[in-house]
Amino acid sequence: MHDMNESGPLRIKKRGEDGNKVITVRIREDILQALDRIAEETNYSRNGLINLILDHGVHTLEIE
Repeated sequence: MHDMNESGPLRIKKRGEDGNKVITVRIREDILQALDRIAEETNYSRNGLINLILDHGVHTLEIE
């Protein structure tokens, strides 16, 4: 029988405690279709792709 304490305890964080927040966003259908095409082409998840785009946008945005 395997001793469960051999390598120490399994430590996990509660869901949602990874610095991310779940939100709901309304998005135009044509933009969603474009995102899905890009995600499929690049092997990113839709969520991963949206986060990359948002990260870039908030760091390069210029307000006039």
